[in-house]
Amino acid sequence: MIKQTKLYFFVFLSLLGSSLACAQVHKAPAYPLITHDPYFSVWSTTDKLNATPTKHWTGSDQSIMGFVKVDGKTYRILGSPETAFESVVPASDDQAYEAKYTEGKPADNWFAANFNDASWKTGGAPFGDNSSVHKTKWTSRHIWVRREFTLDRIDFENPFLKLQHDDNAEVYLNGEKIYSHVGWLNKMQHFPMDAKTKKLLKKGKNVFAIHVENTAGGAWVDVGMANEKAPKKENNVLLGEQKNVTINATQTIYEFTCGKADVTLTFTSPLLMSDLNLLARPVTYVSYKVKSNDQAQHDVDVYFQASTALAVNVPSQEVTAKQYTANNLSILQAGSTQQPTLQKKGDDLRIDWGYVHVAVAASSSVAQTIIASQDATAAVTTGKATAVNSGKQLILSTKVTFGKVGATPKEQLFLIGYDDVFSIQYFETNLKPWWKNNGDVSFDQLLETAAREYSDVIKKCEAFNTSMYSKAVTAGGKTYADLCVLAYRQAISAHKLVKSPQGEILFLSKENYSNGCINTVDVTYPSAPLFLVYNPDLLKGMLNGIFYYSESGKWTKPWAAHDLGTYPLANGQVYGEDMPVEEAGNMIILTAAIARAEGNADYAKKHWTTLTQWVKFLEQDGFDPANQLCTDDFAGHLARNANLSLKAIVGIGGYAMLAEILGEKETAVKYQKIAKDFAERWITTAGDGDHFTLAFGRPGTWSQKYNMVWDKLLQLNLFPQDVYAKEISYYLKKQNAFGLPLDSRKSYTKSDWTIWTATLASNPADFEALVKPMYKFATETPTRVPLSDWHETTDGKQVGFQARSVVGGYFIKFLEEWTKKPQP
Repeated sequence: MIKQTKLYFFVFLSLLGSSLACAQVHKAPAYPLITHDPYFSVWSTTDKLNATPTKHWTGSDQSIMGFVKVDGKTYRILGSPETAFESVVPASDDQAYEAKYTEGKPADNWFAANFNDASWKTGGAPFGDNSSVHKTKWTSRHIWVRREFTLDRIDFENPFLKLQHDDNAEVYLNGEKIYSHVGWLNKMQHFPMDAKTKKLLKKGKNVFAIHVENTAGGAWVDVGMANEKAPKKENNVLLGEQKNVTINATQTIYEFTCGKADVTLTFTSPLLMSDLNLLARPVTYVSYKVKSNDQAQHDVDVYFQASTALAVNVPSQEVTAKQYTANNLSILQAGSTQQPTLQKKGDDLRIDWGYVHVAVAASSSVAQTIIASQDATAAVTTGKATAVNSGKQLILSTKVTFGKVGATPKEQLFLIGYDDVFSIQYFETNLKPWWKNNGDVSFDQLLETAAREYSDVIKKCEAFNTSMYSKAVTAGGKTYADLCVLAYRQAISAHKLVKSPQGEILFLSKENYSNGCINTVDVTYPSAPLFLVYNPDLLKGMLNGIFYYSESGKWTKPWAAHDLGTYPLANGQVYGEDMPVEEAGNMIILTAAIARAEGNADYAKKHWTTLTQWVKFLEQDGFDPANQLCTDDFAGHLARNANLSLKAIVGIGGYAMLAEILGEKETAVKYQKIAKDFAERWITTAGDGDHFTLAFGRPGTWSQKYNMVWDKLLQLNLFPQDVYAKEISYYLKKQNAFGLPLDSRKSYTKSDWTIWTATLASNPADFEALVKPMYKFATETPTRVPLSDWHETTDGKQVGFQARSVVGGYFIKFLEEWTKKPQP
């Protein structure tokens, strides 16, 4: 009987393990739908897919909508109608205009409707400090702007102030203040005019008066007025009842009930790193599977609609669109009329060159049309919508007639893809996307390949989803595995894959929701673990450009550059301040990690001269860093940073490891000794009783020592185990509801660094104790954006950053498997 009980127990454990390996995530701060690169990236920011319009990761609407019609009843399951505006007083993104302005303090009544501004200058909008964007240059502390406009009517149903400013602003309409804000708007925004403000509008002459104070950074002034277009009412449109959502590594899967039919809507972005051609193919699969839920036969049509907002930076840009057939596919295509290829750079931008495509297998059951956005729902409910091929805010609409559907599911596949024509400018050379490397493949052919390979690709994705989750559970438990699922697509799709003119892989990150830099080294560093696990060549693609920058002579300083420019222009560092110890240490550590992953130091050998220059700098200046910028600069610069010192120590140890692999015995011995001596000094200098300090000479402070994790993973043996244990024990006493603060200065944290810190733990219980609050943040944060890596540990709110690649750092626990294998 006892033996039988044991048998049942082991069967139970086996089934439990199997269940965990197949289980996936059901809650996220935002849900990935289309994830390919920093420009082609669409998310749902609500738990119900049909509650709001879908958005680009920046938060701008990029609407895709889906409907299912069952026995004549229409159900919306995907997205909601996007907001559309008609210009009343055009801002500069609609139409060029001039206004009066002065940079000298005017009379007190400067905002009055009848103020005499004849002595003021006249300039074109927008006003600002960027000559490539602004018509009138403004670089002083203050600017006052007056814009006259004439209205023929004032009976606007829903008027909005249309505004962009940088920094602090106040706006007056006909002498009355209607807006004020301390801070800046990093894009054009619409603010509703309340009833009191609407009464200020007059037929005939009106005046906007704006004062902006430029306190730091950029400068911008642009003002207009718009009226919201009321979408045609969704008469007879029901909301599908969402029953479930499942997220796995490569897919987001929704389940709906729509009356007498059940619908499974699956978004698959096949980001499989073992196949770079598939990884770089900018095509997402959108699958509708419909079946009867009452065993009876029902008439079913399905609809998929994509806004041309996917192909412009702002909705006011004109687009052209067309429908055609190629390679047995029925295709809709749209792009901006102007096609300003690689002419813009920055953070809160969307692509406005190239072409979005929606494709389905051509058949008599398919009908594709291009319509105005306000007709989107009518096209489904009544079939009545005026076809257009140019304009603003258009909809690419596809209807597929299923006919009778019973208990056996019917599936319809839609392909949505983006041809960006040119992806990156790399030291003044425009680079094509990876899939164009052989030069003889058109985007139509790429779509045909994606359609033909659909079944095989889905099988590969499903196998990978299960494998990755199972390995993550084994590495760190279910909570940890769920975080890895949330991070996977986001981390990859914050990069663009291209080939350099020298024939090397370039896998270039965008510093999303920060400053928009391209190939930032201290973004690469935390991102690296995911790529070390699944394809070290991609990590090389994150380092190659930085090595080239130094080795070509374009960068001449004795440490690594911070970045290669502002996305998508990689023409050289734009960041105003260097991070000497930070970036030199990052590059050496990651090169050592590549050697550990590959079992050889061939990549390091190729760049040995550069690595040697950087390690000499660390030897001289790394142990006790001066007051310099590092990646944890949120609370300000910090001299004698103990965690930055750790980076230098581990970097030197990593260089010694590489020298030993390469047979440079004398060099290896020299730098091993330096690293060990530094480590011993660090333990004494940073020691503060039961923990180690934030900075040398500052007792009573503390910080996460996440850089130390590479000593453990690379098996450098620089620090004894009791140093790790002391820190972990201390951290467990300092946690808040949503995690461990980054250091003693503030209560916020970085989730990627916290998981690195947790990996220092010697037992699963301590690791899980530090990781669980990160999962609590991911599933309970009130900030509904793609996963942020910088949040408050007290309330779970985002502090900054979103949709960044650094969440690839969550995979660092996978690398602990290295410690169980012999070193190269």
